[in-house]
Amino acid sequence: MTRHHVRVHPSADDLPRERQLAWAIAELAAERVAPDAEVTDMVVNRVIDNHAVAAASLTRAPVVAARAQALDRPRTPGSTVAGLPSETRVAPEWAAWANGVAVRELDFHDTYLAAEYSHPGDTIAPILAVAQHLGEARGLTGADLVAAIATAYEVQVSLVTSISLHAHKIDHVAHLAPAVAAGIGTLLRLDPTTIFQAVGQALHTTTATRQSRKGQISTWKAYAPAFAGKAAIEAVDRAVRGQTSPEPIYEGEDGVIAWLLDGPGAGYDVDLPAPGEQRRGILRTYTKEHSAEYQAQALIDLARRMGEAHPELRDPVRVAGIVLETSHHTHHVIGSGANDPQKYSPEATRETLDHSIPYILAVALQDGAWHHERSYAPERARRADTVELWQKITTVEDPAWTERYHSSDPAVKAFGGRLVATLDDGTVVADELALADAHPDGARPFARDQYVGKFETLATDVLGADEVARFLDVARRLTDLGPDELGQVTVTAPAATIDAAGRPEGIL
Repeated sequence: MTRHHVRVHPSADDLPRERQLAWAIAELAAERVAPDAEVTDMVVNRVIDNHAVAAASLTRAPVVAARAQALDRPRTPGSTVAGLPSETRVAPEWAAWANGVAVRELDFHDTYLAAEYSHPGDTIAPILAVAQHLGEARGLTGADLVAAIATAYEVQVSLVTSISLHAHKIDHVAHLAPAVAAGIGTLLRLDPTTIFQAVGQALHTTTATRQSRKGQISTWKAYAPAFAGKAAIEAVDRAVRGQTSPEPIYEGEDGVIAWLLDGPGAGYDVDLPAPGEQRRGILRTYTKEHSAEYQAQALIDLARRMGEAHPELRDPVRVAGIVLETSHHTHHVIGSGANDPQKYSPEATRETLDHSIPYILAVALQDGAWHHERSYAPERARRADTVELWQKITTVEDPAWTERYHSSDPAVKAFGGRLVATLDDGTVVADELALADAHPDGARPFARDQYVGKFETLATDVLGADEVARFLDVARRLTDLGPDELGQVTVTAPAATIDAAGRPEGIL
């Protein structure tokens, strides 16, 4: 790895491009390094994972609306839209928009947590859209797509490892857009100068507050990463046309670090692969077995285990109180430390409930299971005994769990907690879990069979067995796909399913 020290410079310094973080990212993206077998295998896994959760969300309102917007922007050759026949093509930036919403809607794909948090799988939809649009014109192959996705993951993991956005209430997609721009740069074999301009524009246009993940969380939560992916495609388009970006975007005295992050005196160390080094960042990321915020993954597994071992924890009459001891982030973002009354409301939106660990623990304790639809159903959230138990669950920060959350040592790093329940007779029942069962170091790590199983579970009822088999065959052959086959990397639902979901009209 090569370490890049990033700090604010006054305009008088006239900081050379070669000393700017955006340039380091651009050089990384411009150098073509063929992914090794392990990285390639994981890229295929994540392509399968993304399409699994996209298939499961095809009839949900945000996805239906985004798809309708995309369909109003037809384009030839264009890009595919999840759920529609591969012959239906739209402008690539709008395909990225529609498919990005479909992937993100259920909060059910991969994650990487460090100084910042992220869903690096959000990079795949926009890169795939560009590959499909330009595939035959540029002679792009599945191997090109895999290399591009590996670049995007590498950039996002490096930024997320080093630079916290949420500490300054900036939404995490500000790391996503530069990663997508870099990935497209690798895909199209663009020169460093063009990628540099695209990275700067992509970042500049996607810095927004994280109110999208606070209070009464709205449908925009699914749109935020899709917006970043769309913005990144547009930034690359402008850069290819010769247009420039604010410079230096990170280090400028009126730039991102100076005014949005830690301020003029701040400095960050960002590690990026050295020339010729493999882009292995994707191997540091992990997917979800359960449709909920990643910090809830281990805690769902813990609650299921405790509820089965101690059925009395399912009865609110027997429970005096339950306290989750966990990391700062879990306590303050999805726990009672967020001070969001909506996290305890049975009338809360699904988006709010999947960011409420008190709700998630109550349901997982009682049901001994977690389902991407049934666990969030309004009737489930309003069940009287669940509401009563839910109100008795609080969270506290434990510095030991915070330290583990931020550890750079894979053997120490963890996102779980300790659950302490006090019964009505004073009996205390406690247990803890550091890692989700599906984590690479967990009890049941996800490998290819588990990704395929997740796809079959989520997609078969929506797409049908034949389409599931077709897609999995294409995904397994990803690196061997020719330019004319990239359009097969999509999922098609029966027309009746899509038609029944409707096509809402807007103003454009």
